[in-house]
Amino acid sequence: MNLHRPLGTLAHGADPVRLTPEDAGWAYTGLRVLTIPAGATRTVATGDSECFVLPLAGGLAVEVDGQRFELAGRESVFTRVTDFVYIPRDSYITLSTKDGVEVALPMARCTRRLAPKYGPAENIPVEVRGSGNATRQVTNFGVPGVWDHADKLNACELITPDGNWSSYPPHKHDTAAENEVINEEIYYFRIAGRDGVTPSREGFGMHRTYTADGSIAEDVTVRDGDVFLIPRGYHGPCVAAPGYPMYYLNVLAGPADDRSMAFCDDPSHTWVRQEWEKQVDDPRCPVTSADGRVNR
Repeated sequence: MNLHRPLGTLAHGADPVRLTPEDAGWAYTGLRVLTIPAGATRTVATGDSECFVLPLAGGLAVEVDGQRFELAGRESVFTRVTDFVYIPRDSYITLSTKDGVEVALPMARCTRRLAPKYGPAENIPVEVRGSGNATRQVTNFGVPGVWDHADKLNACELITPDGNWSSYPPHKHDTAAENEVINEEIYYFRIAGRDGVTPSREGFGMHRTYTADGSIAEDVTVRDGDVFLIPRGYHGPCVAAPGYPMYYLNVLAGPADDRSMAFCDDPSHTWVRQEWEKQVDDPRCPVTSADGRVNR
């Protein structure tokens, strides 16, 4: 299985990413990233998957099941926490934009058809996780316990300040156990350029995924727009190179009846968590809120 999908390898027409479960070689999780020019309208069929409509840059209107939702969106993923909409399976969505938009559709195959629902930006909790040079922001917009209006789909956003590490200690969710659940996971990366705000292919970061038996051992350079697939195994760290903040969208889904993001650390590295108690959080986090950039 090809786990690292650089920008362009998943493109579909003008859209940067079109990834189905079949493309990934698994059963549940998918992702689309659409680019819609100013004044244009797109219609998308969700088929057997539920999804979130998550603006990455710009705003848009979403029409589904006779309802209309206006999403304010944001300038970029590094400037603000955005509002979003949950879309059920077996839907036809109409997406329209006045000024142009880039929008992500994290998706998961599911069984139940729920109603559409709007998620205001001001209701989304922003978590500062880790400490020291492992401090990062987690925007928990679509996770269990925060957003329970979904059948299979889990999603969150992370921002790692330049020079910092995230997704650390390495962890996995590939076994059904008391403290772990099986999930297929997608990482969708955006890397900011020199201004710390505008995504650019100039910068880069690093990502690692591996299994204890060595059947997967990936250490890759990731750039803006790249996708990485995690079917199993430990994943982490994600490292933002100095000068280039890193964002990634995590999309997870699996066979469990109840949505969960439970995971298990690599036992060789879990001791690092105790060290964070002795360290000071990086003051650059949180980076964003519903009101915009923080401490800028």
